[in-house]
Amino acid sequence: MSNQHTHTDSDTRTHSDAQPGTGAVEETEAVEAFYTSVKRLGHWTRARRIDVRTRRSTVHLDLRSVQLPTDGIELRLSCERTMLKLLLPQDAALDERELTLEGRSTVKDRERHAPHAGRLITLTGILRRSEIRVARGGVATLSAMFSREFLDDCRTAHRQGTSPVLPDPGEVYAAPKEAASTPR
Repeated sequence: MSNQHTHTDSDTRTHSDAQPGTGAVEETEAVEAFYTSVKRLGHWTRARRIDVRTRRSTVHLDLRSVQLPTDGIELRLSCERTMLKLLLPQDAALDERELTLEGRSTVKDRERHAPHAGRLITLTGILRRSEIRVARGGVATLSAMFSREFLDDCRTAHRQGTSPVLPDPGEVYAAPKEAASTPR
């Protein structure tokens, strides 16, 4: 069964130091990958901060969900010899001014210099001999659809009578259909 339709708290830690004195709690999601491949697609978090710690890995993060905060997301990176692929909405703005690049690290974003007025995604931390590939809009949709997770999502949606979430997690979907009480 696919976990794309539900929110899991397995890697989520909460911190109350975000706004001292107000009592506000801010979540931080932890994504760790060491010598492996990790894909977080669909509605996988609601956190404002995402800590990514990787070494010699491939990580795909889908940041197109409507469940993510609209005012901004911070990705704290500590990556060594890693390929990090970010799936973003077409209008998302990427701020990489606080990101330190060591060795032959790169951030590949074809639409880097185009104006974007959507959700702000801030990259902080350090990349060591790593790269970030940014996919937006239709390319992000195709990247999510050509995965094993998409097949699992389709099977789960078919069983529940809903639509798959992975092609466009930015769209709001209807609730699952109830079983009909009248026989055919």
